[in-house]
Amino acid sequence: MHNKETLPNLGLPEHERDLFCDARPRVSKPLASYIEKFLNWSRANSLWILAYGTGCGAIELRPLFTARFDISRYGMAPRPTPRQASLLMIGGYLSVKTLKRVIRSYEQMQNPKFVIGLGSCTVNGGMYWDSYNTINRLDHYLPVDVYITGCMPRPEAIIAGFEQLKKRIKDGRAEGANQYAEQFDWYKANQKKIITDWNMPDYNW
Repeated sequence: MHNKETLPNLGLPEHERDLFCDARPRVSKPLASYIEKFLNWSRANSLWILAYGTGCGAIELRPLFTARFDISRYGMAPRPTPRQASLLMIGGYLSVKTLKRVIRSYEQMQNPKFVIGLGSCTVNGGMYWDSYNTINRLDHYLPVDVYITGCMPRPEAIIAGFEQLKKRIKDGRAEGANQYAEQFDWYKANQKKIITDWNMPDYNW
């Protein structure tokens, strides 16, 4: 039996609904100011990246891990699964099909978590802005902390975007995960407007 505090997981077959989480995401309240300031400093200097690249959208990510740019010196490292990552980098256009997977990856990440939209296609659809099957307002479906423009942005621009994100985290302004929890019904309604074959739990952590 579901109440207003639980999710019905209506997109799933009835026999599968109890197999997935039905708890709503919760807002994480900050601790005492000096503790939160230290935690934000730690978070900003230890970002683990889950890269979600579509098409040419991720082509400039690879040089970041080479000796020339070496983003490990910034305390950043790629991770293979959402549950190990704190930063979701989305590079390239998003179709309805890929948005569904991005949402699932984002919801599996533990708080606090951050999102970077990389490239013109992620910002506004780019050359696919008027396609029937392309998302051109990512922030209607997931909270985005930083957009990095370009087609494609060079590694130097991506590093500058990382620095902007780190500054937002240290200032306590990278609150996308809390925003998602606070406006969960709005985000989920937008997601379901365009993803007709939902077939996934309403909240998948």
